[in-house]
Amino acid sequence: MLTLKPHHEITWEKLPDDFVLDDEPVDNINQPSLAAALTESLEIAGKLPTNALTTTNYGICATLNRRFVVKAPDWAYVPKITVSREEVNRSYTPKLQGDIPAIVMEFLSDTEGGEYSSKPTYPPGKWFFYEQILQVPNYVIFEVSTGDLEVYQLDDAGHYQLRSPDENQRYWIAQMNLCLGVWPGTRENRNGYWLRWWDENGKLLLWGVEKAERLAAQLRAAGIEPEI
Repeated sequence: MLTLKPHHEITWEKLPDDFVLDDEPVDNINQPSLAAALTESLEIAGKLPTNALTTTNYGICATLNRRFVVKAPDWAYVPKITVSREEVNRSYTPKLQGDIPAIVMEFLSDTEGGEYSSKPTYPPGKWFFYEQILQVPNYVIFEVSTGDLEVYQLDDAGHYQLRSPDENQRYWIAQMNLCLGVWPGTRENRNGYWLRWWDENGKLLLWGVEKAERLAAQLRAAGIEPEI
């Protein structure tokens, strides 16, 4: 049990089977594609351990003052779960079922979703939940239409501080040993801004279609016409 303040008692309990989860459609058509692209490149590069968990609009929960709180970030990465995947088929409870997420992301849309809400009363705002309850070390807010990226890091006092990018306009995520940045281009018939991963040597983690294109180019350079 972790007590932040006398009236903020946090416990980690499994969500009851009869708990009714929100079943609202995503408010941005690009959210599923952005999230899938983040996970795909990790998997292809061998950066997604078998006991790691990535989530997309999936409930991450805690119990605040004996009341369940569930938030569903647009994308999140959990370094290690300690239970079978069947046990997290409806929601995920950190500490009870595995690690605190190393990073959570929210993709902004035209609809105000309260990504900056630090409201502490029930139900708490997203910012308060990620910062004060879960204490996620990295919180990302991405404006899909403009490509603006905000990366916040939890400081020693337990508060998010806005980070500045490096010379390549990327952010080092220590818990993943990877850099996060914005990449303009086309994928799945969508031309726009995407979030991408780079390794410690500055090498871009590729998507499947990009790896296939590179392999085809190498074969042609060797005088071999690849089969389609």
